[in-house]
Amino acid sequence: MLITRHAEARALLADPRYVPPPVRQDGEPGTLAWLRSQVSRFSHGEVHAERRRLLTACLATLDADALRSAAGSLTLERAGDWRDVPTEVLGAALGFADTGRLARVVRTAATGYLSGVESAEADAAVTELTRLAGGATPESVARITLLLQAHAATEDLIATALTHATPGGAAPAEPDIAPLARTNHGTTVLAPAVPDTTVLTPAVSGGEVDGLVYETLRHDPPVKVTRRVDRQTGAEVVVDLVAANRDPDVFGDPGRFDASRGETPHLTFGAGVRPCPASRHGLALAAGVLEALLGTVDE
Repeated sequence: MLITRHAEARALLADPRYVPPPVRQDGEPGTLAWLRSQVSRFSHGEVHAERRRLLTACLATLDADALRSAAGSLTLERAGDWRDVPTEVLGAALGFADTGRLARVVRTAATGYLSGVESAEADAAVTELTRLAGGATPESVARITLLLQAHAATEDLIATALTHATPGGAAPAEPDIAPLARTNHGTTVLAPAVPDTTVLTPAVSGGEVDGLVYETLRHDPPVKVTRRVDRQTGAEVVVDLVAANRDPDVFGDPGRFDASRGETPHLTFGAGVRPCPASRHGLALAAGVLEALLGTVDE
């Protein structure tokens, strides 16, 4: 079943009867399959609650404003070369020492983290991530989880926001839900990254950057679909987040990109039982990079 309306999507995401599709539990320690079996994203019930508790405890040690400032400073230091900046800033805040190496292995492991596509390269990256995190403890898994879940989604958010901020920039094409709906085990699917571009534009205010990020999340979310399985029947449900975020019953003129909308009730960060616990931190990292690229001015 495919859900495209906002109200139906919110109701499903709030119903504990619907859980993420199962992932295999027999992966060798240190492999991608093993990692996916250990994280909160692909679990439910009491196991999910405990793993989420570890994530929120980890996030409680992070200052979102400090992440935003650090992301902007590092972007400027690198003369606008912003790729890997969110990962390195988050990694440093989480206590990782060699953030350059960390970013490289995160990039490799992230290729299969959401999709479940396994490879020798991804397995090696997970092994190295586990070593850098201090071993295969639940606390280390929580730190790795934050890095992997933030990496591609945050970079895609930044790249897409730049297409809207750049004069003459092309907006992302409308996604084709059909191939997305067939992708790998029903896990959440990321959109292809927009090509890297260093942008120089007239200065904008910090508030305008926030509006740009909020509207990009609604209009062109980095996560296009999410899936759930009915625990009673085993039936799979696909939630089209793009369609739900453009539901005319909720959003006026929903197909128009309007950075002045401010915060809206989009479903990009989930809702109900499993909202993203790190939404503030991801927004801060993206906004910090964009402020540096777009040359923010005081309000």
